[in-house]
Amino acid sequence: MSTRVCSALALVCLLLVMAQRAEAQPAGLGAGAELVDPKVLRVCADPRDLPYSDMQGRGFENKIAVMFAKQLGKSLAYTFYPQVIGFVRNTLDALRCDVVMGVAEGYELVQTTNPYYRTTYVLVYRPGTGLDGVDSLGDKRLQGKHIGVVAGTPPATIMASNGLMPDAQPYPLTVDTRVDAPSKTMVGDIASGKIDAGVLWGPLGGYWAKQSATKLTVVPLLKEHGAPMTFRITMGVRQSDQAWKRTLNRLIVEDRIKINALLASDGVPLLDNQGKLIAP
Repeated sequence: MSTRVCSALALVCLLLVMAQRAEAQPAGLGAGAELVDPKVLRVCADPRDLPYSDMQGRGFENKIAVMFAKQLGKSLAYTFYPQVIGFVRNTLDALRCDVVMGVAEGYELVQTTNPYYRTTYVLVYRPGTGLDGVDSLGDKRLQGKHIGVVAGTPPATIMASNGLMPDAQPYPLTVDTRVDAPSKTMVGDIASGKIDAGVLWGPLGGYWAKQSATKLTVVPLLKEHGAPMTFRITMGVRQSDQAWKRTLNRLIVEDRIKINALLASDGVPLLDNQGKLIAP
C-alpha cells in the first residue's frame, strides 16, 4: 500500500492516506466553474488499493463515491493512478478529477472537507496463542514476540519505547500498489504463524483480517502514549474549490449513518469525537 496518511499529521503512514506530494496547488478552475464537468462526479483513486479503492469498485471509497453520485444526480467517473510520488500532481492538480476520497485531516497541499470517519491503529493476532486480552503495546505478554510493523509509522515509535523493536518484523511503508501489498502480506504472515502479531492502520488490519481464512483478533489500540495513533479522515479538493467543499460537507452529514455502516462492514474500527470506539 502507498502512504495513506501524510506527514503533516505527525507521522502517520497511510497509511495511510496519500502519497508524497511536493508540488503546490494550481489556481484551479475558479469560483464560477469549480468542477471539471458539473454533470459528472470525477474521483481520483488508486486502481489497486483495497480496502480503499480498485478498478472493480470493490473498495469502500468506491462505494461512498457511488453513494454521493446518486445523491448529486451525477454519473461517476474515475482517474486511476497509483498513489506514489506525483499522484496529486497528475490527477487533482492536473484537473483530471475533482476529489480524492481519503485524506488525513489538516494536510496542507489539498483543501480538506470535514472528516467522514475517525479511526486508529490496531493489533492483530491469532486467538489462543497467549495474547488474548492484550489491548496495549505496553502489555508484558508482547515481550519477545515477533510483531509486524510498517516502518516509519507511529506504532514503531511506541514499540521502540516498550522494547519491542529488537524482535519486530518490519514491512515497507511506501510501495507501488500494482506490485505489492505489505498489509495483506503482514496479515497473511500472522495467520500462518510466521509472526506472532502485527500492528496495522485500522482500515487495513480490519479488512484483511476479515478476508483471512484463519480466525484473527483485531484490537483497536486506544491506550497508547508517545505518538499519535488515531486520525480523522477527510476528502481532498483543490484549494480554490470552496463551493464544492461545502457540497461534500453536506453529503458527509446527510449520509453519516450509511457511511458508518459501510465502513464497519469492511472491518474499519470507528471512533466517535471523544475517541471512543463505536460499537459495530
